[in-house]
Amino acid sequence: MDERLRETVDWALFQQARTQLGPNFIRILGYFREDGEKAVARIEDAMHRRDAAALVLPAHTMKSEARQFGAGELGSIAEEIEHAGRRAVENGVFPDHLLPQVARLRPLYNETMELFERETNPLVERRPSTSRAASNQDFGRI
Repeated sequence: MDERLRETVDWALFQQARTQLGPNFIRILGYFREDGEKAVARIEDAMHRRDAAALVLPAHTMKSEARQFGAGELGSIAEEIEHAGRRAVENGVFPDHLLPQVARLRPLYNETMELFERETNPLVERRPSTSRAASNQDFGRI
């Protein structure tokens, strides 16, 4: 796997979310998949329409949900879009400088979701764990 992709997700935070959410983890991750797809589309649309106010809420949602699952890079780009959107609303100047971040958002979101799929799909070979040895408590966990 590409080294940059490995750094896309903080796997310790991902596992922490998995532990905290327990049996609800897969369902909530599914909500993130749905919400994320909508958020990316709304951000792209707002950028095309030059609507700074419309950038804020989907970027805020993306930022919060991405970070909950350890997707720090995705969360950081969303945060940058959110803050620039807020400043643009306050100043009345559209943040054209966000074009590279918005262009990077969808591919990064797709890469992140692919990594999450690999990690949660029981039919996919897992990456080796470096944090601890496997135990009988790990058997059957997805």
